Amino acid sequence: MGVLATQTDFESDLDDLVRDSREALKDRQRDDGHWIFEFEADATIPAEYILLQHFLGTVEGAFAADVQPKIANYLRDRQAEHGGWPLFHAGDFDLSATVKAYYALKLAGDDAEAPHMRRARDAVLARGGAARCNVFTRIALALFGQAPWRAVPVMPIEITLLPRWFPFHLEKVSYWSRTVIVPLLILMALKPRAKNPRGVDVRELFAEDPEHCAYPMNATGTALGAAFSALDKVLRSVEPAFPKRGRKLAIQKALDFIVPRLNGEDGLGGIFPAMANAVMAYEALGTPRDDPDFATARAAVDKLLMFHGDRAYCQPCLSPIWDTCLALHALLESREDPQGQAVQKAIDWLLEREITGTYGDWVWRRPGLKPSGWAFQYWNDHYPDVDDTAVVVMALDRANDPRCRPAIERAAEWIIGMQSKTGGWGSFDPENQYTYLNYIPFADHGALLDPPTVDVTARCLSMLAQLGYPRDHPAVRKAVEFLKREQETDGSWFGRWGTNYVYGTWSALSALNAVGEDLQAPHVRKAVRWLEGFQREDGGWGEDCATYWQERRGESKASTPSQTAWALLGLMAAGEVDSESVERGIAHLQAAPRNGAKWDEALYTGIGFPRVFYLRYDGYSAYFPLWALARYRNLISGNARRVALGM
Repeated sequence: MGVLATQTDFESDLDDLVRDSREALKDRQRDDGHWIFEFEADATIPAEYILLQHFLGTVEGAFAADVQPKIANYLRDRQAEHGGWPLFHAGDFDLSATVKAYYALKLAGDDAEAPHMRRARDAVLARGGAARCNVFTRIALALFGQAPWRAVPVMPIEITLLPRWFPFHLEKVSYWSRTVIVPLLILMALKPRAKNPRGVDVRELFAEDPEHCAYPMNATGTALGAAFSALDKVLRSVEPAFPKRGRKLAIQKALDFIVPRLNGEDGLGGIFPAMANAVMAYEALGTPRDDPDFATARAAVDKLLMFHGDRAYCQPCLSPIWDTCLALHALLESREDPQGQAVQKAIDWLLEREITGTYGDWVWRRPGLKPSGWAFQYWNDHYPDVDDTAVVVMALDRANDPRCRPAIERAAEWIIGMQSKTGGWGSFDPENQYTYLNYIPFADHGALLDPPTVDVTARCLSMLAQLGYPRDHPAVRKAVEFLKREQETDGSWFGRWGTNYVYGTWSALSALNAVGEDLQAPHVRKAVRWLEGFQREDGGWGEDCATYWQERRGESKASTPSQTAWALLGLMAAGEVDSESVERGIAHLQAAPRNGAKWDEALYTGIGFPRVFYLRYDGYSAYFPLWALARYRNLISGNARRVALGM
């Protein structure tokens, strides 16, 4: 009787937690039906926002009185004990982020001899100085006259005129690369000088005169890297002799690319670096600031600002469709009425944002494929992504609303058409695997491409299985084979868009469950053992962003609610609902601090580019824990342990 009462009390407490979390999440829904949470990167983006205003010379008025001081407060708060700025919360020193944050603070009026500035400067010089920054930071320094243009690899704007068969073509790089690169090519061709009204410099960050510094180039220790470096030297010597007529044509070709993709006030590519580069390119071209395209581009940048009292920062982009479809999954898992107002309004909002009339850049590889799908941001019609699309489709299908069937069928056809020959899916483009391009001097960030990944492939496979595509369907069969090939030797899977192996392993196990994989198969059991072995003493899971460096694999600082939820969802997909590991994970989430819809989560668990750019999805600590708790509640209260769990 006591055991029964204890079990009843446990289930009642779990029901209460699921209900309370669900209602709190519903309270965060906007009036028109969508959810949007904050989206935070590192210090680089807010620092670049300050740099942008000083490049333009627009440093008076509201910016000087309100925005800049608040961003400066944010940057000072983010300085770490090592003296610099990390790429993620509690992370290691990052030279490039530190140089940009230091420069932004100095532009904002901080005294170079203030203690926090001295600490940052000493940390930069101890690591070789600003000459060792990455390419994007060197470009910023060159624009402000702080480094010579020879510090920057040559990227002639004439590459916009190259034929598609050429080894380098915009078609061969990722969507985010091409939207950032094209306006940047204009800047690198014109080499404008920032207005910099106060004449602020950061020469003190260089170990020697920046005019005489040696500037390292990407991958020079490899044969390909050495070859590209040699080509860079040749281009550097001949570029001044390029015909002026060709340069004029190339600039116009760049503008012909940018203008149709300006995307209104949602911005070029929907991402800050591309938007900021577009603004600076218009400025460099002498475009009047009241020109509609220039004004729209500037407004898109300002739309990314986020204010909290006397603190402010600039988001790298906005995530409403991603937040909405994941929140909708969590609500449906927690037994929210599909016919209720919250679900119906979310469906209406998502259906309005299906992209059906625009043939985006993906058409370069799939010219006969009809457009459909969803973007990550409010609008980004040239760049729907298959990850968002697959998750939206699964949510719409779960809602079982007949209105959604046409959109679901269109999107499924589009996703099948976007599958790469390897059987996997990239995020925005098929067959984007020109790995040699990662060796060009410009590509020191290592994120020029959009190859197929485990997590995106798993979502597409889950969608196909949920929609009833059979195991022997060519797209399904090839995707399963891709996932099996990509499994790591320890049983985990790499996570490209979430940190890291916990994210990838959850994604893969969910997809394999959905297609009816034998849960006792060796590769499934191996993944289960890896997840169980990675569980922390407190019952949760936490994987550090540093695990993207192979030598730091397995590193963990603390358990996080989102990663704990992913691990639990992965284990339950593998049939481990009754395991001690799952029970401990559920108990951890039940006991973890929570405020309304959100569990407390300071550590970053999202990825822009591994080892370069990390993200904190504020919504992850709301919908993922609710989702995991609701699924556990549903499984222990049901009669069947084997159900299709594609997400």
